[in-house]
This record gives sequence, structure tokens and C-alpha cells, in this order.
Amino acid sequence: MRLSTAELTANAAEQVEPTQRIVKIRRDYNTWVANESIEDYALRFTPRSFRKWSILRVSNTALGAISFLVLEAIGGTIAVNYGFINAFWAILAVGAIIFLTGLPISYYAAKYGLDMDLLTRGASFGYIGSTISSFIYASFTFILFALEAAIMAYALELYFHLPLYIGYLVSALVVIPLVTHGITLISRIQMITQPIWLILMFLPFLAILHHDPDIISKLSMFAGISGQAGEFNLHMFGAATAVGVALIPQIGEQVD
Repeated sequence: MRLSTAELTANAAEQVEPTQRIVKIRRDYNTWVANESIEDYALRFTPRSFRKWSILRVSNTALGAISFLVLEAIGGTIAVNYGFINAFWAILAVGAIIFLTGLPISYYAAKYGLDMDLLTRGASFGYIGSTISSFIYASFTFILFALEAAIMAYALELYFHLPLYIGYLVSALVVIPLVTHGITLISRIQMITQPIWLILMFLPFLAILHHDPDIISKLSMFAGISGQAGEFNLHMFGAATAVGVALIPQIGEQVD
């Protein structure tokens, strides 16, 4: 039985899939992703054409990423609350844990150019699991950024008598022009400012040693508010370690 031309046309029209409608938000996102000057490879696979940096440049960028002021604040808080001896061994233990945890993650992220989201999916957490983990990493990063801005705002108030709310705005907004063009620009800025940062990092320690040459021997006996002067206490060590272990989610942000 032959079908008429009208019937064939009607059947063909029914089989044609509807045209996909791309909303403006998706179109804008695709435009941003295609813009290589943004270098937002945390959202996707990092192409091999971009992975041409030397070990020195990668190390310099990584050093800048882990040298945030919150680490000094957390380390000082641990020492004050649990004493120097407990804080010292706790920081070493946490450092070893973070190193062993981050080694395979960093290896596969660097070798295959994958971000933390793709690594989480490949570890059988699935799309929903990777979304939840990415949300945790992002929340952790926002908290650290807020603490960094608070520290900088207090520094601006101390040295320039700038009101805190203005210091918060300055600390939050000044980084936006730097990060919008990707890690290449950030790496260049770090290469230029690294000597200044190193001098400012070690200068306070040299000044303290010059003022009090016996400070190192005194530091080992610093008890803080724990009252365990120069003695190792397992409970204090465990509490200090728990504070440091909370920094492990930062691995996700560093990989991205």
C-alpha cells in the first residue's frame, strides 16, 4: 500500500526533532568557556596546549596559593591554645596527612589536566556527588577569603586608619581585576612581587631574633593557656591536630 505525498510529509514532520532552544545564560556561559583569555580551566579539562609551564613557574604559583595569612593566624591560635610543643607536633602530623592525601590527587590532576570536580566523578561519586563536593570546596574557599579580607582590613585600619568597612571593600574588590584574566596574569604578578613577599615574611622573625636572641629556647617552653609548659600532652595534641585537619578540604580549591 502506497502512502500519498501528504501522508509522507506528515510522517516526516512528526519524526523531525524540535530545534534545541539555547537560553541566554547558556549562550553566555559557552562564550566565557570559549574565551581562552579567561583561562577558567577549573570548569573543564585543561588543554595540553596550556600545560607548558616550567617546574619553577608552577612551584612559584603554588607557593603563592598556599601562603595566605590565615595559616599564620591558625598556627598562632593553635600555639596559644595548646602550647608550642603540642602545636609543633600537631602541625607536623597534619602536614604529613595533607601531603599523603594531596599527593595522588595532585598527580592525576597534573598528569591528565583534570579539576577536582572531574576527579570526584571519576572516583565513582557521580555527578551529584561531585556537585556536592564542589559546593563544599567553594564554601571553604569563601570562608578563607573572608578571613583573608578581615586580616587585610585590620592591617589597613592599623597602618592607614582606614575604617573597617572600607577596608573590607578594598580587600574584596581589589583582587577582581587580577583574577578575571586567569592564572597566567596571577603568576606574573607573583613573580614580580615574590622577592618583596619573602623579605616581608622573614623580616619580622629576624627583628625578633635581633631583639631577643634567646627567643627560640623560650619558645619551646611556651605553654599558652593550656598550662602544659614544655610537656607533650596527647589530648592537647589531638585537639590541635583536629584544628589542622580541618584544612584538608583546601586541597580541592588548590587543585582547581
